[in-house]
Amino acid sequence: MSGLLLDTHVVLWLLDDSPRLGTGAREWIGRSPAVYVSAASTWELTIKAALGKIALPDDFIDAIDRSGLRDLAFTRLHTLASDLTALPHKDPFDAVLVAQATLERLTLLTADSKLLKALPHAVDARL
Repeated sequence: MSGLLLDTHVVLWLLDDSPRLGTGAREWIGRSPAVYVSAASTWELTIKAALGKIALPDDFIDAIDRSGLRDLAFTRLHTLASDLTALPHKDPFDAVLVAQATLERLTLLTADSKLLKALPHAVDARL
């Protein structure tokens, strides 16, 4: 597998056409052979919405489908490879995304400065 894996906040930026998503990142998304959204990200967003931390659009699933993003399942191999101790912060969703990017040979597109420092192949979504 090759392509991009979008960090959770990058999924929202893409769907909202946020100016926070950089021009270079948009170009990379446009020319990538495949761009993935993890089931872990949609789960994280659902939890945050249920807790009132964010509001998701009513057509969230349809918006993902329209965007052309591909689903990336969250498997037990990904959970077994996730290592919270290897990250500078102990976010289990980030640990899964890192494991998925590594196992599936995907480039993680993120604006998380801690992940950018920890992962040599991650790309800054703000550029």
